[in-house]
Amino acid sequence: MDQDPSFGQRPGRAQEIRLPAAAEGAVIDRIFRAAFVFTTGVALLFLLLPIVAVFLRVPPGELVSAFGSDAARDALRVTAETNAVAMILILGFGTPAAYWISTRRGSLRDILVTLVELPLVLPPAVAGVGLLVAFGRAGLLGGTFEVLGIDIAFTKISVILAVTFVASPFYLRTAIAAFEAVDTTLPAAARTLGAGRAGVFFRVMLPLAGSGLGAGAALAFARGLGEFGATIMFAGSLQGVTQTLSLAIYEQFDLDFTVALAISALLICISALVLLTVKVLTRWHSGSSSLIPFAASTRQPS
Repeated sequence: MDQDPSFGQRPGRAQEIRLPAAAEGAVIDRIFRAAFVFTTGVALLFLLLPIVAVFLRVPPGELVSAFGSDAARDALRVTAETNAVAMILILGFGTPAAYWISTRRGSLRDILVTLVELPLVLPPAVAGVGLLVAFGRAGLLGGTFEVLGIDIAFTKISVILAVTFVASPFYLRTAIAAFEAVDTTLPAAARTLGAGRAGVFFRVMLPLAGSGLGAGAALAFARGLGEFGATIMFAGSLQGVTQTLSLAIYEQFDLDFTVALAISALLICISALVLLTVKVLTRWHSGSSSLIPFAASTRQPS
């Protein structure tokens, strides 16, 4: 006769392996919660401490007076002029380019988007060298510009080109996503009502993608504002000519640290304002948060 496997076992043996009691589970939950709060606090402190330190290092009165220095005024003027022209170029050429790319499908679209994103992953030094050998005096197009009497390297034009090169991908990638997020039935309906390509673009696509385009423009402006590597290699750092705010910080670091802190504080404030602008614009329409670069790369099905 077969013997029952449970024969001879002590009562309660099966209950020895059990889940933690409710009290033990509550303790574990509190430990995990405390761990997450601690790591979050450390991360935020690490990110915010350098920013706060800039404003605490020098009294506000000295920061304000430092803005009156020639270096700070010249750098602010050069930055404003060059970034304004760069943004005009980025918006003027980037908007129709982004719209056209957004209408492509398949491998062509993927190749075009990859080319647009390529400058994002290039080291700044590589971008500067590339601009120099392309537009410098001895570059690919240097002879052509020399014949036309146009000198690019180490002028404001070189700053504009550097800013445009590094900042335009931020606008293009966001604009492509913004146009692709528009319901494809809307431009199709406009065409059935007799609207041409220009009418669809200006009266349908631009208004509907407006929040995404605005966010992309703000991001591109912020990137251009902080441009350093490509600019210093291609344009140099000539006060009043090519020295932007970022380059002025680098130069004033040894000459007058208070001026460097003042310019840094200004850039922090501008960057915070740009970030706030992006947040507002991307929430203008429902679901527009997906238009932030790289947050979403999907497009409407054809």
